[in-house]
Amino acid sequence: MSSDIRFTDFKSDKQPTWCPGCGDFGTMNGMMKALAETGNSPDDTFVVAGIGCSGKIGTYMHSYALHGVHGRALPVGIGVKMANPDLEVMVAGGDGDGYSIGAGHFIHAVRRNVDMTYVVMDNRIYGLTKGQASPTSREDFETSTSPDGPNQPPVNPKALALSAGATFIAQSFSSNSQRHAEIVQKAIEHDGFGFVNVYSPCVTFNDVDTYDYFRDTIVDLDETDHDSTDRDQAKDKIMESDKEYMGVLYQDESSVGFEEREGVEGSMAEIPDGAPDGATDLVREFY
Repeated sequence: MSSDIRFTDFKSDKQPTWCPGCGDFGTMNGMMKALAETGNSPDDTFVVAGIGCSGKIGTYMHSYALHGVHGRALPVGIGVKMANPDLEVMVAGGDGDGYSIGAGHFIHAVRRNVDMTYVVMDNRIYGLTKGQASPTSREDFETSTSPDGPNQPPVNPKALALSAGATFIAQSFSSNSQRHAEIVQKAIEHDGFGFVNVYSPCVTFNDVDTYDYFRDTIVDLDETDHDSTDRDQAKDKIMESDKEYMGVLYQDESSVGFEEREGVEGSMAEIPDGAPDGATDLVREFY
């Protein structure tokens, strides 16, 4: 890690093609600032992205990166971290990618508590496919494909994470650049799975969950007496459906990452000469 890293070192030479005003610009900038503040360099960082508008983020950031398949970014990120625990692994996705087709992987990634960061750009809509209701859309949210609304309650990703045994749950707002970067930094510094749900407004297809809406309704937990180490307090905040919170909702300060707990160390790329004893016989048994 280096103290000479600037967040601009994480910018690639590719120009983003997100819609002007997209919340993902702020989300990405905060991620880059957090990586720089924690002393990580592009050479030691691996970004894994899923499918959707958020999936382009690996192209726009200068680091090792992989653009995975829909809903499968987390298992790829876990595999990268297991193969080389020295890398700083950050997985980025959207509410459709992470809480629909990727929901199963999300729950089990939380359970494993691998030392990595998961940043979800939650705009409460499918943006890349032109405006369908997503898992986090409001029950009465009208779209061209659901003119009467989804008629089902939205997924609560923070509740899913808490029930699966999460050791770090936070929420931020892409427009509040300083707080967003601070919250992502705390997730990176956490020893274990750092989950950050980011309100990242879609200015093209969602005219309900807008920048103005979040600015008017968000409550910063740093301005309250919330104790992020108290799981019961975290549960109460997470289950308040009429409030939009920003900050660290819950953190288990005694958390130990999966790879440290299981004794995983060293890069698997450093393979000694020669195959392990019996490996050739094992391969012949199946081919």
